[in-house]
Amino acid sequence: MVESLGSIGSLVSSPWIYALVAVSVLLDIFLPVLPSGVLVITAATAAAAGTGAGAAAAGRVPQDVPDILVLTLCAATASVLGDLAVYRLAWRGGPRLDRAIARSRRLTTAQERLGGALARGGGSLVVLARFAPAGRSVVSLVAGTAHRRIREFLPWSALAGLAWAAYSVALGYFGGQWLGATWLAAGVSLVALFGAGAGAAYLMRRQPRPTEAA
Repeated sequence: MVESLGSIGSLVSSPWIYALVAVSVLLDIFLPVLPSGVLVITAATAAAAGTGAGAAAAGRVPQDVPDILVLTLCAATASVLGDLAVYRLAWRGGPRLDRAIARSRRLTTAQERLGGALARGGGSLVVLARFAPAGRSVVSLVAGTAHRRIREFLPWSALAGLAWAAYSVALGYFGGQWLGATWLAAGVSLVALFGAGAGAAYLMRRQPRPTEAA
């Protein structure tokens, strides 16, 4: 494993990295502070060490690096499962949860916008929310509370999870290719990920309410 990734090198080079990424992505819908994006990017940056031309020329191509396709599918699947868990919990939430959402201006606005978007067949809001901080949690909660049909929500959740996972892995992998499998590459990739999150949050705020779009 690449020594420049420091103390977590042995973890990243272990098959357990897939389980750790999956658990982190699955649970960060409940605890958005979990560093799932950091883990995905770090693992993808390490994967770049296994295919880099410099490593091959030096005769030290590491074998125990994450597979980027498996890493992407692992993160995407865990993302969808987390969405569905919150969706089902919110579906069964009952009047207490309905009252809690009614008291929150943010959740009420999200409910109006998401309902209109899904009804029109335009679930791009679900995809945007996957990149925005805590947006995934809000959208899954609102979709379940509003009793949106699973066939309206699930395809967009799957697209959102795959888009986020592919983007995160690509950032780490190509960052590692261009800058080397170092903490600098991982840091630059994380800045790009957070930038996408800020952009997604801005676009979500710009989404018109159903009454505005009519």
